[in-house]
Amino acid sequence: MKRNTPSHPSLLLSLTVSICCLVASLTVDASAETELNELFQEEWDRRLSEDPLEATLVGHHIENHRLPDVSLEALARRVAYDQALLQRLKKIDRSSLSAQGSVSRDLFEFYLESRVSRYGFGEYRIPFTNDSGFFSSLVYAFQKMPLDRVEDFEVYLTRLGAIPKYLLQNTALMRLGLETEFTMPRPVMTGVETILRGMAEATSQESPLYTRYHDRLTLLPEATRVSLDKRCRDILEQAVLPAYQRLEAFVHSEYSPNCRDTIGAKELSNGTNYYRFLVRYFTTLGVEPEEVHAIGLREVARIRAEMEAILESIQFDGDFAAFLAFLRTDSQFYAKSAEQLLKEASWITKRIDGILPQYFSALPRMPYGVAAVPAHLAPNYTTGRYSPGVPGGDRGGFYWVNTYALEKRPLYVLPALTLHEAVPGHHLQIALAQELSGLPEFRRHFYPNAFGEGWALYAEKLGKEMGVYQSPYEEFGRLTYEMWRAGRLVVDTGIHFMDWSRERAVSLFVENSALSLHNIETEVDRYISWPGQALSYKMGELTILRLRQKAETALAGGFDLRAFHDVVLKNGGVTMPVLESEIQAFIDRVQAKQ
Repeated sequence: MKRNTPSHPSLLLSLTVSICCLVASLTVDASAETELNELFQEEWDRRLSEDPLEATLVGHHIENHRLPDVSLEALARRVAYDQALLQRLKKIDRSSLSAQGSVSRDLFEFYLESRVSRYGFGEYRIPFTNDSGFFSSLVYAFQKMPLDRVEDFEVYLTRLGAIPKYLLQNTALMRLGLETEFTMPRPVMTGVETILRGMAEATSQESPLYTRYHDRLTLLPEATRVSLDKRCRDILEQAVLPAYQRLEAFVHSEYSPNCRDTIGAKELSNGTNYYRFLVRYFTTLGVEPEEVHAIGLREVARIRAEMEAILESIQFDGDFAAFLAFLRTDSQFYAKSAEQLLKEASWITKRIDGILPQYFSALPRMPYGVAAVPAHLAPNYTTGRYSPGVPGGDRGGFYWVNTYALEKRPLYVLPALTLHEAVPGHHLQIALAQELSGLPEFRRHFYPNAFGEGWALYAEKLGKEMGVYQSPYEEFGRLTYEMWRAGRLVVDTGIHFMDWSRERAVSLFVENSALSLHNIETEVDRYISWPGQALSYKMGELTILRLRQKAETALAGGFDLRAFHDVVLKNGGVTMPVLESEIQAFIDRVQAKQ
């Protein structure tokens, strides 16, 4: 008997999904979408006005002549605005929004609630970490200001003259921290003092605030060059450098000696609740410190077993500790010059660039370069970092490699570092986000740590599939980096929630990884100074790996790795719950087509 209705299950499913999508599209309230987008734009415009440094970093240069107002009055005004904005946001019916509108709304709510909570805990009283802060973030913004016309140089000089007030305002916040016993731990202040001393003792012509300005003067007529050059040096010598000297003296004589001796965040006022909040904020997951600590211990054990297997495969004559000593001391694993290290990093980036299309359909237009970590930061800086390009600006992104203390920068970890900081890690993810279209502006610059750092760590593991690691030593270097991130789950929660000492944290990495002692100590100080952030890497990566496995299992032969990667990255930075929803929707779409 001939049937007039479709009988194939997949066709029925496809029709059902199509009908559901049509019904969903008909329930979208255009007025709610409009109200939501107006709210996004209002906040974005206000944010760029309130924070001229952020405006510069994202390529908006109208406020380049100013620096932020970080007085207590300004901070209170901003949080009151955020609270009012939250109330307006919650009045918008989420069920009346489009799928993309719902994603934007959820991300915006996470952003606003986090800002309000962080203000409530008073973390503005510590406006720096062990390797960066208000005193160095200035440099990044100045380096990304356009310098093409005489007017640009005049704007630069105006902002330069505003630095002393900005440093004084931040000093006032630190003084408030001393008065309320909310300070940086004393054990990590040595590195901070080193950075400040370098900035305070530099001559005007050595200052990182002068070098790019001076180099760009060659674009102007000679008479104009001479005048502008002198004015810049005068402002530096008469205002900016003395301001840094006052800051350095305050930190050395007043702040550091009176910092707290404890290193755990829970020792701060309301510290236990503060750290629990930070765990949820940096992972974007509803997890507690005890759970994260247990996950870290399991990961450390798993990775250690994989490392031991490499020792067996190469038939190394010695135990695990002897192998680590060999890796840390044998000259074959270290560059002889900064130039060699940078060339090695550059060669790896180009090898990866050539095979990216096998794993990604969408690639960014923004290029990137390889450069050394700036000298004024290098001694107390991490091993590498990504510095994003400015959309519409005169420079691309940069993969920074630390060339300080070459004997502590092993080549066998360079492939993993490159995959993480350059491609397909931070450069690929951030540049693609900057080029998103048809979304609220804040989405292009939204960076939940669990997503950004989790993706970059996932990229290190993806490098194994891509054939980037070319020797057992480089594979051991990858595992060393994975151990580094797994150890962070144990160490960060250990320090800030379980009364671990700095020495115990250092020992975990010394005994289980080939990281140099210099890197280990610098990194542990970073975790002490920046509670919770170190958790984002491994927790984010584990979530992405779980979602990939979920998609591979559900789609079987229909799983397309390039399509999966494109879905992960297509929305820019998102929280892990949002990513979970997006991957489930991806699975549903593919299954409907099968």
